[in-house]
Amino acid sequence: MWNPNAMDNRQLEKRVVVGRVRPTWARNLPQTREDEDKSDQEAGVMPHSEPPSPTEPWEQHQVKQEDKYDVFGKVMLLGDSGVGKTCMLVRFRDGTFLAGNYISTVGIDFRNKVVTVDGIKVKLQIWDTAGQERFRSVTHAYYRDAHALLLLYDVTNKVSFDNIRAWLGEIREYAQDDVVIMLLGNKSDSGLERAVRREEGQRLAREYEVAFMETSAKTGLNVEAAFAHVARSLVAKANPVDPSRLAVRAQPSQEQRSSCPPCS
Repeated sequence: MWNPNAMDNRQLEKRVVVGRVRPTWARNLPQTREDEDKSDQEAGVMPHSEPPSPTEPWEQHQVKQEDKYDVFGKVMLLGDSGVGKTCMLVRFRDGTFLAGNYISTVGIDFRNKVVTVDGIKVKLQIWDTAGQERFRSVTHAYYRDAHALLLLYDVTNKVSFDNIRAWLGEIREYAQDDVVIMLLGNKSDSGLERAVRREEGQRLAREYEVAFMETSAKTGLNVEAAFAHVARSLVAKANPVDPSRLAVRAQPSQEQRSSCPPCS
């Protein structure tokens, strides 16, 4: 009969490693994170990194030496699911449009880009958030440390516009009092599919005293201008000297150009 208190007669395998002890099952694993990254690169896999927490400064994480900047700001993209937040980020960061099937953002993601406004380099760390209700509690944790918020709605989706008031209510509750807020009516290239007039967006922006633009991640209309406005606002907060740099410099849309009367 087997006695659980008896010692097994087989010799236990022992491996001694200078500096630390590694179990037998781990002997084929990389010794360090550098070895792991090296093996990934040899296999053609991009090195991985963990996103910083909302309370950790970005400077503690991997930063390219050439990315030198004068002003730093965390920017969050907010709005209902499907309004084009990820497409806006990709258009600004990479200059491309995510055509094809729609894929919802899960949780939160981020990218960073250095822009130059008025001769000042501004590093924007841009957070792309999920618009679904089940991820809302995750998003709230990032509000407090955001320096700027871009709130998007879809001009072809009236519900996404009607929900802007609820989003602004959450911003007032969770974000900093002096956070930069900008309202963006995205997908302005949609033409006949439009369900929200430009004037409605302008009126809502005036009511909440926030900047407003209509944008198109597909054509790139006002995407650069929106982030440039955010960058100028962050510069103005860091160096409050010239309030004129806060003026919204939007590009006219195609329908605005066509409705403009001929010059005499």
